[in-house]
Amino acid sequence: MDTLLSAADAALRTLFATPRASQPCPTLAGQASHLSDAEKAHAGALMRVNHVGEVCAQALYTAQALVTRNDTLRAHFTRASLEETNHLAWTEQRLKELGQHKSLLNPLWYGAAFGLGLLAGRLGDRVSLGFVVETENQVEAHLDSHLTLLPANDHASRAIVAQMKDDEARHALDAQKAGATELPQAVKSLMRAAAKVMTTVAHRI
Repeated sequence: MDTLLSAADAALRTLFATPRASQPCPTLAGQASHLSDAEKAHAGALMRVNHVGEVCAQALYTAQALVTRNDTLRAHFTRASLEETNHLAWTEQRLKELGQHKSLLNPLWYGAAFGLGLLAGRLGDRVSLGFVVETENQVEAHLDSHLTLLPANDHASRAIVAQMKDDEARHALDAQKAGATELPQAVKSLMRAAAKVMTTVAHRI
């Protein structure tokens, strides 16, 4: 019961509370971001997608922590979720600075990701960790593309995305070291297709 209440609390905090980072938001010293309205809208759409990714990360890790029977692995997922909270807070803060809104479909994204996390967890700890590795690898590649797509003078957003990219790579490596199994190529392709749908819709809504 305590675990279920904790999972429900995590969902409510992710979707409706203002997240609090445990680390300062990354910045580039001496680099101010002066953007036109069009650039703010473009950067905001990209950061909205990144914020959705962090909403999904919270759901995934919370679900995986819920179903594993391995206390060490549960602590691993919980720790990763706390680190992802920094990303959630940074992207939400940047959206506000850009005058842009969060995705209106965040409850849907959270529910879908939570379901995937439950499914991965039910298939066993090694598969669950393999799901983390593939997810983080895809997110890292996605963030790398955003470093190209963001306005060159949006130093604030670029600093956040660069730090997130480094953190996601580390999360993938940690999951690999913890015993992740390699997922079938068909599963990886399905994950990429689902991510494409999410990023395309979140870019606009």
